[in-house]
Amino acid sequence: MLWVPWWRVGARIRGLRGGLQAPAESGRRGVVSCIDPSTGLNEEQKEFQKVAFNFAAREMAPNMAEWDQKELFPVDVMRKAAQLGFGGIYVRTDVGGSGLSRLDTSVIFEALATGCTSTTAYISIHNMCAWMIDTFGSEEQRHRFCPPLCTMEKFASYCLTEPGSGSDAASLLTSAKRRGDHYVLSGSKAFISGGGEADIYVVMCRTGGPGPKGISCIVVEKGTPGLSFGKKERKVGWNSQPTRAVIFEDCAVPVANRIGDEGQGFLIAMRGLNGGRINVASCSLGAAYASVILTRDHLKVRKQFGEPLASNQYLQFKLADMVARLVASRLMIRNAAVALQEEREDAVALCSMAKLFATDECFAICNQALQMHGGYGYLKDCAVQQYMRDSRVHQILEGSNEVMRILISRSLLQE
Repeated sequence: MLWVPWWRVGARIRGLRGGLQAPAESGRRGVVSCIDPSTGLNEEQKEFQKVAFNFAAREMAPNMAEWDQKELFPVDVMRKAAQLGFGGIYVRTDVGGSGLSRLDTSVIFEALATGCTSTTAYISIHNMCAWMIDTFGSEEQRHRFCPPLCTMEKFASYCLTEPGSGSDAASLLTSAKRRGDHYVLSGSKAFISGGGEADIYVVMCRTGGPGPKGISCIVVEKGTPGLSFGKKERKVGWNSQPTRAVIFEDCAVPVANRIGDEGQGFLIAMRGLNGGRINVASCSLGAAYASVILTRDHLKVRKQFGEPLASNQYLQFKLADMVARLVASRLMIRNAAVALQEEREDAVALCSMAKLFATDECFAICNQALQMHGGYGYLKDCAVQQYMRDSRVHQILEGSNEVMRILISRSLLQE
């Protein structure tokens, strides 16, 4: 029997409402803040946004620092998130997904990222992998792979980047040679989130000639002979999720694990990344939102020269800039999410713009928040330094922001 997301069942919604925590910036009763993340959402979206904020506050935020410092991969907590429908948010319901929209997904990831940006970013990658299988896989593949991914009984990793091909993904070298009813993979992938811990690896590999048309998408399952992993990388942030090289040495995988047709892999990879860019931008948004709230509260209580910092006009201006950047980023992300959901022609450019703008601006917000906390902001006990470290990598992955500028300019010049 497939699990049904709670917001699809009225009785379960009524049962949960009493225990929901409002977003951190709900303010006084009846007062709507200028940065309220529920602005513009319908009632159903507000319901699962509250659940995501509540889960972030109770299950993630109290553990965020420990996960970071001890480099712990919080499997049990992520499986609790999956019980709320967050393991396959935009996967179809017949295989256990929640069947929500791209906008709904952005709202959820922003809320979860306030609790732990690093963990939420991994959940977003896991969701992207599940969606790729759900969208491009056969019915047999969908029903075989998606249900355990949606419950997070199994975890997924996205394998595109290689040691010699990052932004130039079409030049990847990992090969998959057909031998009877198997492909034999040889090569390696770099910077793979969840590497070594994940159970399902969605791998882009070369089954044909040079260029994007020679790339196919193959699912490799953990435990397959010839699959191994490099050492766990030491990173500035994103420490609650392991990052390793994924290595294939004559790794034989059934042809039945190929997603889509031969030569369709690059298209699948790019389609996945369009949504992945909105996802990671939404994670940046959550980090920035939390940092703004922490900074506002710090300015109110911290005194210098006999007055609260909040009375300093220079700091008021800085806070105003942070808030303006936050709201602009949120609007841009949500606009791109709707465009992607509607499969509009401008969706790729808008996703690129949202990723570029939001990850740049949200990192700047987190960095400014650290500065405004002074020496306290530089301490590991202060959450703003972790939001800053975790959000920095978002300007690099899912297509670096330099590549986003190329995609945006190309779309404009081709008009």
